[in-house]
Amino acid sequence: MLNLKPTSNVLPLTLFIFSILFLSISSLVSSKSTIEPCSNSDSCNAMLGYTLYTDLKVSEVAALFGIDPIALLTANAIDISYPDVENHILPSNLFLKIPISCSCVDGIRKSVSTHYKTRPSDSLSSIADSIYGGLVSADQLREANSISDPSVLDVGQNLVVPLPCTCFNNTDNSLPAIYLSYVVQPVDTLAGIATRYQTTITDLMNVNAMGSTAIFPGDILSVPLSACASNFPRSASDFGLIVPNGSYAISASHCVQCSCGPGSRNLYCMPASLAVSCSSMQCRGSNLMLGNSTVQQTSAGCNVTSCNYDGYANGTIITMLSTSLQPRCPGPQQFPAVTAPPTTATRDSIYAPASSPAPSPLHAGGTRVPGSTGTVLPPLGSFPASGPAASTLGGAASGCYLVNPWAALQVMVALCVFVVFL
Repeated sequence: MLNLKPTSNVLPLTLFIFSILFLSISSLVSSKSTIEPCSNSDSCNAMLGYTLYTDLKVSEVAALFGIDPIALLTANAIDISYPDVENHILPSNLFLKIPISCSCVDGIRKSVSTHYKTRPSDSLSSIADSIYGGLVSADQLREANSISDPSVLDVGQNLVVPLPCTCFNNTDNSLPAIYLSYVVQPVDTLAGIATRYQTTITDLMNVNAMGSTAIFPGDILSVPLSACASNFPRSASDFGLIVPNGSYAISASHCVQCSCGPGSRNLYCMPASLAVSCSSMQCRGSNLMLGNSTVQQTSAGCNVTSCNYDGYANGTIITMLSTSLQPRCPGPQQFPAVTAPPTTATRDSIYAPASSPAPSPLHAGGTRVPGSTGTVLPPLGSFPASGPAASTLGGAASGCYLVNPWAALQVMVALCVFVVFL
């Protein structure tokens, strides 16, 4: 007679192992992104962390996200004065910060200004996982474009690409900040991300409503980047301009260049090197030009008069003359360290470099990059930064992101083999 007793123990053991493996598979194929509820139509400036899937020109990367190539370069503190810089080829695996507009859509913050035209070899999965680096999922693409059969894509089909973003009033702990949507890589830890972007584990956990420090490849975290914020009137086309620490931005139809120096909270704006045909940049009632300042030491302190930028409206550059009495005279203006267009992807550039490059040496003419044909970001002045105070506590929601389907398949095969041999 056969003894069936051992078999009675196999079933619960098998079910237990299956449960464990099922949970493991779930962690492989699903990941979370931070969801910020919203109730109005306002938009804000935000950023995406993106790693190039192949060699691409600056203009090609910009077209992939529907942004200005100059905005892409300045957001990454790359020198725009190099000849034909928009056709410069950026290397595969290079990490870039992509500036985007973050809107309120159906009560949730997201960016919907990006469109992608399908090619013959494309699938929703390849577009999501490869071309857009996991910033969007195949299911999100299918839903956003009302695709009933994801296996059939027409060549040249124009797809809306919904991308993750958060605003949180562009503040972090009541200080100006811009939020980067960052896709967690296999090498990442929460402590490492916090160090890289000069924040704390506690801040990251609060922003992303995390109950523990556990993160998984494919998770999308909102990372607050210290920034300099503008205080332009709502009538200005560049209302809400905010520049991450250690980078700069071009505004007013490429006429004005605004920078956020290392460790600074003050947005400093001056005529851009690209300026060709621009409206007057002189402050009314003064001989000072945009970005110029005068200082006068007195017994009561230091009198500072500055010609500051106050936005771009109806094709006109708005300037504002400000005077203040400060305890001491300001030192030399600090500028971001501007780099040459990269030709190779180093380990630091692959795994997202720190958001604030080290200060570069200054001289009377400003910061010049070796090999540059022009002077970038010259001297003195300040503009008070501001930003609405608000809590940065966001809600975390689960979304389907296919991180590694082959790993899941391997686990399933192993499970089947295990059961057969039992």
